[in-house]
Amino acid sequence: MSADYDAIMLGAGAAGLFCAATAGQRGRRVLLLDHNSEPGRKILISGGGRCNFTNLHTAPDRYLSANPHFAKSALSRYRPQDFVELVEGHGVAWHEKTLGQLFCDGSARQIVSLLLAECEKGSVDLRYGIPAGEVEHRDGRFHVAGASAPALVVATGGPSIPKLGATGYAYDLARRFGLKVVEPRPALVPLTLGGEDVLFRELSGVAAEVVARCGKAAFREAALFTHRGLSGPAILQVSSYWKRGETVGIDFLPDRATSWLAEAKRAAPRARLAKLLGEALPARLAGALSERLGLEGEIGQLGDKALNAAAARLADWRFAPNGSEGFAKAEVTAGGISTAELSSQTMEARKVPGLYAIGEAVDVTGWLGGYNFQWAWASAHAAGQAI
Repeated sequence: MSADYDAIMLGAGAAGLFCAATAGQRGRRVLLLDHNSEPGRKILISGGGRCNFTNLHTAPDRYLSANPHFAKSALSRYRPQDFVELVEGHGVAWHEKTLGQLFCDGSARQIVSLLLAECEKGSVDLRYGIPAGEVEHRDGRFHVAGASAPALVVATGGPSIPKLGATGYAYDLARRFGLKVVEPRPALVPLTLGGEDVLFRELSGVAAEVVARCGKAAFREAALFTHRGLSGPAILQVSSYWKRGETVGIDFLPDRATSWLAEAKRAAPRARLAKLLGEALPARLAGALSERLGLEGEIGQLGDKALNAAAARLADWRFAPNGSEGFAKAEVTAGGISTAELSSQTMEARKVPGLYAIGEAVDVTGWLGGYNFQWAWASAHAAGQAI
C-alpha cells in the first residue's frame, strides 16, 4: 500500500479514533498510528468500565483553559445529543446517572467497538504498536513512521495514567514546531494531606456528601477520606482548580443554617456534639470532627458564640493539601498545547499549516462526569471536518 495519505493521526484514543473516522468518511485517506498494542486503553477503564461517554449539561463554562472561550466553537458544533445519536445508531444501550452523566449499560468496550466500526466505514488504516518517533516536515508534508501526509493530527493526550502508555509526547512535538505549551499538571486527582491534617487519614474509607470549594469553584458531591488524604468526586472536581499552597474548604453540612447548633441547644440541651453530627454524618467522621472542635459535654452548657463558631467551621473546614497523587492517579491532564496557537474553528496550528491538535493534548480540561469525552468528540469532529 502506498505510504502517501491525506492525513496521519497520532494516538488511537477517543479523540484520535473519532477524528480519523470523521475525516475518513469524508473521503480522506487516513493513517492512524498508536504506540500501544490496542486502541482506546483509557476508554476501557473509564466510568468504572462502563465509559461515561458524555454529559447532557455540557457547556463551555465547565472547562478550564487559559482561554475560557476557546472551546465554545467546537462544543457548539458537536453536541452531546450528536454523540448519543451515534451511540444509539450502533445499538449501544445507555443510562443517565447523576448530574447528566451518560454511561453504557454494558461495557466501555462497546464505545471502542463503535469507534473502530466508524473508522472501518471511513477505510482508515489502523496500525498499533508503532512508536511515532521523529516527525519531519518538508515539502509541505509531514513524514512519520514511513508514511507522509499534508495533515498531521496530534491526539496523543497527556501524561495522566502512564501505566496505560500515556506520555508527554504531544508537548514535545508541539515545542519542536514552535508551539507554546501551558505547564501540564494532574487534574481530577486525589489530594494528599500532611501536617495536622494527616490525622484525618485515620478516617480512610469514610465518605460523605459535602460541598468542596477551591477559589470560586464549588462542587456538591461525595468526598472520601483515604490513607493518603482526600478523594471522591467533590475532591477530584476541585483538584483541577487547586494550586500548591492553596487550601480547600469543605462544608460538611451543606443543608444546615449557620445557627443550627444554637437552635439544637434550645431543642435538646443535653445532646452532645458528636451525637448531633452523627445524625447527618458517618459516626467516625462525626466523632473526629467533634474531637477536633474541642466542644465537650452537653451543648446546653455551651454559649451560642462557641456553637456558632463551630457551625461556621463545619461549613468551611479548611484543609491544606501538600500535593496530589500525581499523573499516576489523575484522570486527565490540565494544561497542554496553548489554545493561543490553535484555531478554535479547526484546531489547526496557526503558524504550522496542516498541523492539528485535539482532545486532552490541548489546554482544555473538563469537569468530572463525561465532559472530557465530549471535548474529545467535539475537537476531533472540528479537525476531521477541516482536513
